[in-house]
Amino acid sequence: MLRIRIKRIAVLTLLLALMAAGQGRRPSHDVIGPLSHIQPPSAGYSFPDGVTYVYAADWRIWPAGTATLRLERSGNEQRAVGTVDSTGFVALLYRVQDRFESRFNPLTFCSQQISKHTEEGLRRRQTDIRFDYGRRKSVLEETNLRDNQKRRSEADIPGCVTDVLSGIYYVASLPLQVGATYVFPWNDGGRTVDIHLAVEGREQIKTDAGTFSTLRVRPDATEGVLKDRGKAWIWYSDDAQRIPVQIQARLFWGPLTFKLQRIERQ
Repeated sequence: MLRIRIKRIAVLTLLLALMAAGQGRRPSHDVIGPLSHIQPPSAGYSFPDGVTYVYAADWRIWPAGTATLRLERSGNEQRAVGTVDSTGFVALLYRVQDRFESRFNPLTFCSQQISKHTEEGLRRRQTDIRFDYGRRKSVLEETNLRDNQKRRSEADIPGCVTDVLSGIYYVASLPLQVGATYVFPWNDGGRTVDIHLAVEGREQIKTDAGTFSTLRVRPDATEGVLKDRGKAWIWYSDDAQRIPVQIQARLFWGPLTFKLQRIERQ
């Protein structure tokens, strides 16, 4: 049980501290506050199409895994792809090979759908979530790849939501002024929750990809998988590119840090 909890929080932390735990098992009603909204990208924001960010993860003093995040244009949509793989000592404790793909509207940042192929220990699942804004519903379809059992569920959503991948780029598009807090809705197939993003300050961060002047932001949630699970921070480069340079969580079992290893452009 401890291994499962460690793994799930680790994956969650990597992708905007928002990733795989929970996967649509929450009640089908939203908890969106009056200040929560998604604003379209500013005229000066440029999507990093064709760019892949590669990360190395460390748990305490041990290498823990690798992760990638890539964005590309796909017709009228943006397609984001994320991967997480455990390595070394952590892989011996709990093997992880996860693949995520999100599609969202570049004009509004509203997520259209997200697919997840997760292989975590003995657990193997395919999860597909579609956001039906006409009916204000998220539609989740999941298959257990070990026994082919299927389940389907629907949940209420507001007029626009982010997901675990589109949320990373949405945050990068914000002004991110020091001292400011931004509130936006996020959904993973179940209950929609408010993410409160506080911009805490500026820091110099050294990585294998170089040294960056960054803005440190801290996401919190009103309810759900982020609430009362320790603290997490993300460092975005303090320039027009808004590169997610470093992600860190401080939890009961110790710090987990993802640092940018390299940037690949195609």
